[in-house]
This record gives sequence, C-alpha cells and structure tokens, in this order.
Amino acid sequence: MHVLTPYVGGGFGGKNSDPQAVEAVKLAKITGKPVQVVFTRAEEFFYDAFRPAGVVRIKSGIDSAGKICLWDYSVYSSGSRSSEQFYDVPHNVLRTYGQGMGSESKLHPFATGPWRAPGALVNVFARESQIDIMAAKVKVDPLEFRLNNTSDKRMRSVLEAAAEKFGWKKAALPSGYGIACGIDSETYVALILEISVDKASGRVKVKRVVAAQEMGIVINPEGARMQMEGCIMMGLGYTFTEDVSFKGGDILTRSLSSYELPRFSWLPEIETILVKNDEIGPKGGGEPAIVPVGAAVANAIFDATGARIFRLPLTPDRVKQALKG
Repeated sequence: MHVLTPYVGGGFGGKNSDPQAVEAVKLAKITGKPVQVVFTRAEEFFYDAFRPAGVVRIKSGIDSAGKICLWDYSVYSSGSRSSEQFYDVPHNVLRTYGQGMGSESKLHPFATGPWRAPGALVNVFARESQIDIMAAKVKVDPLEFRLNNTSDKRMRSVLEAAAEKFGWKKAALPSGYGIACGIDSETYVALILEISVDKASGRVKVKRVVAAQEMGIVINPEGARMQMEGCIMMGLGYTFTEDVSFKGGDILTRSLSSYELPRFSWLPEIETILVKNDEIGPKGGGEPAIVPVGAAVANAIFDATGARIFRLPLTPDRVKQALKG
C-alpha cells in the first residue's frame, strides 16, 4: 500500500506512468487533499523505475615493474559515479556515454532511476574485476597489487585494516577469498570476503565478510556499523539474484517469486571496522559498503575456481557456464 504524493514522471515512472496514479494526481489537484493509491505487486513492478543497465569497457596496461601504466575506461548508460581513479595511473582516460538515469534517456525502453549508490555498483564491479585480472596476469597477490599501485593514504588505510582483521595471507592454492575497494559519497571502503562454490549447482555461499570504512569523523559509530552491515546484506541481492526481465517496454518480472531478495539464510558473518580519521568532516555512510560486494564475490569465485564472470548478477547458470570455460 502506498500513499501517493501529487507527482508522476521524471525518473520514476516517466515512460510507464500508471493510469491510476495519473488519475490520483488529477483528483488530488482538484480536491486539494492527499489521495491513497493501492498497487498490486505486478503493477508495482510494471510501473516502477529500475536502475539502468550499464556496460563498461576497459583497456589497461602494466609495465615491467608491475605498475599500472594505462587505464582507458568507457562506461555506457550508468554514469560515472564511483569510477574515480585512486590507483596511481599516469595515463588515465574516462569516457561516459549516456547518463542512464531518468525517463528522458533513450537507452532504456522503461523508466530508470536511482537504486542505492546509483551507477556505482557497475563501475566498482568493472574496475575491481579488471584490477584482479591484471594481478592474476602478472601473478601478484591481489592485495599486494592494489597496495603497490596506490599512494592514496585513505585507500591504503582501509585495505590494510581489512586485511589485518581478515587475516589475509598470500595463497598459491584456491582459497575462495575475494577483495574489492571503492569510494562513494567521499567515503573509502575495502571489503574482503570468503565464499564456497558448489560446482554442481553453481550456487555460491558467502561465509564471512570483513569491511573497513573510512568516512572522516564518525558521529554515530553504532549507526555507521549498522549501515555497513545492511549494505553488505542488501549487496548480496544485486550480486546473486536481483534481475529484471523485459521485452521492449514490457516488464516481465512482476512478482517476488521471480525477483528473489536476500534471505536471512544467506547472512554471512560480518565484521566491520571504522578507520579513524578526524582530520576531515563526516562523509557518507549509507551507501559506500554496498558498492564493492559484487566485485569481491566475483573475485572470490575466480580465486576458488579460476573462472571469471563478467556480468551481474552471478546466477548459478552463469557460474556453471563460467566453470565450463
């Protein structure tokens, strides 16, 4: 049940405006009073806005010293949020094609709008997957590769804090460990996790997560930790199952039976670290920890199986397909 305010269009429902909502807005204007509109679940799916699909293409290079010397990054449709380069790259090129947000975009046949940390998930997944690919290519531990390629003190602080808490050790054998980091809302976050993979079914289980976050002065530490935990749990949804099927402008996914949300049974052990930095004012805390989840899981799948997956969500079918090579 929803209480409708007199607004329809923009980034929310602009292309699939619900006729009930349109009539309700007219009625609200006539009467000058709020109007309540009740949507069925199918209507809510059909008339809602969705985060934009994004495609990222990266060309990168490494010199003989193991340093990143080239980074050519193109992102289509989902914007540039969290694509800022904190690695030390002398030749860094960022190209953004189409904003992807709002009903004015012609890239999507349905309405698009914000979803927690809009667009950042795509960019962090792409960048941190590419960083792991580069580390594997030169046979360098992925944590070591990141530390060797960034002089950013804030990023180094969260990477080192997460690694210490996790007990990260270089391992030549498959271990199922994954790492990813990012910046969102001016907050730095690094995430390390452990998974297991059922190769027969393609299902992945996240067993343990360590997240380190540096967000300037922390006004409410307990609240910040709760937000980090919520981000990580919600992040498992976009990582594994949350996918919307459509044909043209028709949304085919219209129920929670086909749009699976994270469950309590998925909940891993979560450990959070707030890295102290009182030299700067408070920064964002409600979204940063969600952005590296997908990349960390994908990197852990590679670590466990040698299979690299380039598309989210990491469904069992996609995992099994990647395992086939």
